[in-house]
Amino acid sequence: MAKKLSEMTLEELWQLFPIVLTKHQECWESWYQEEAVLLQKVLPHDMVKRISHIGSTAVANIWAKPIVDILLEISQESDMQKIKDILKENGWICMSQSGDRMSFNKGYTEQGFAEKVYHLHLRYEGDNDELYFRDYLNEYPDVAKKYEKMKLELWKQYEHDRDRYTEAKAEFVAKYTEKAKQYL
Repeated sequence: MAKKLSEMTLEELWQLFPIVLTKHQECWESWYQEEAVLLQKVLPHDMVKRISHIGSTAVANIWAKPIVDILLEISQESDMQKIKDILKENGWICMSQSGDRMSFNKGYTEQGFAEKVYHLHLRYEGDNDELYFRDYLNEYPDVAKKYEKMKLELWKQYEHDRDRYTEAKAEFVAKYTEKAKQYL
């Protein structure tokens, strides 16, 4: 009998859900749009400030994990726990929680990835550095290609270790996020 996701160790999860990169897919934008509409239907309108498509699937013409990242910014007055409960009621699984940040996923099953996979980053309004990075990469395709090259080099090395894969990209992301804040 297969283990439930909640019973798996981190290593077992990384084996079941390896890092996979693929060429840019036009469908990612429509996947984002569909999910954004669903989020707007279930979340209190007075709490939601902005829903944004972030991550490499939101950058034109670069390879990415086929996981659509969504940034959900809520008002400072919003009850994050209430939003968490609503998201859980609508199929989102809370992956992590620290301080004023929560991360959720959708599309992870005991058999592996579903056809459509999402990560949702719940933050208070203004905690949105990912928007700067996304916009910089879209504005400067040569930098986006450097990012793509680095990701492709790291892919097989960290195929089953998401934390180290993310850590290996952190300096590049921080550098160009800061440039974006200065120039965009």
